[in-house]
Amino acid sequence: MAAPDPWAQLRQATRARIGLGRAGDALPTRALLEFQLAHAQARDAVHAPMDLDALAQTLAPRQILRLQSAAPDRTAYLRRPDLGRRLNADSRDRLRASAKAPSPDLVFIVADGLSAHAVGRHAAAVVTACLERLPEHADAPIMMVEQGRVAIGDEIGEILGAKLCLVLIGERPGLSVADSLGLYLTWAPRLGVQDSARNCISNIHADGLSASEAAAQVAWLIREATRRGLTGVDLKAASPEDLLEDRSPRASLTFNTPTKDGAP
Repeated sequence: MAAPDPWAQLRQATRARIGLGRAGDALPTRALLEFQLAHAQARDAVHAPMDLDALAQTLAPRQILRLQSAAPDRTAYLRRPDLGRRLNADSRDRLRASAKAPSPDLVFIVADGLSAHAVGRHAAAVVTACLERLPEHADAPIMMVEQGRVAIGDEIGEILGAKLCLVLIGERPGLSVADSLGLYLTWAPRLGVQDSARNCISNIHADGLSASEAAAQVAWLIREATRRGLTGVDLKAASPEDLLEDRSPRASLTFNTPTKDGAP
């Protein structure tokens, strides 16, 4: 009879690779294959294109404006992070032409970032959940940006004259989660905004925050940001647990995580 595995219970509480065991001086075959699969999934997430048609169809009948960053392709996007922070000339012109008065209080910006899988699996549900909790922003415009990074929202928000922009973006994939979505909220978006002036909600995926949990946090942040006229390190929830009606024990809360271009 095989001895009980002392690590079995601990593995149920974490996605980290612990107690993998060994076969001689190497990992057991199963652990090695699982690692190689996770690595392949992370690489696929970085290079996969965003399915704009599917996302637009999921959010229908809401109108979606499709934009492109200054990065002409994925290779340029990965090598030149600065290009992903600005729109290309054609998108800038089309965005200006679409601008209407009065300026929106809030604009949603969905960008592929470093995981189009995260956007495809979670972005539409998060946008829908946010709009359900924020009926006062029912007419908020929605943009989809290919090859976009977090700071792309600054230029979009500035052109539209929006009070707030919420960027939904695929986070850098790891070896435990390749489809994690991050949200970045910025008050008075404009070119040159520092990352410390944003609020971040991260780890939205099947084993992290749900769309509903993330939307609860977003709604609180947006209303507080509007009341106080700021976002970032000076805007923090006193008790995040009080904001969530259906908080799961596996969820991870991150209200203020300034990031080097969001990592995305």
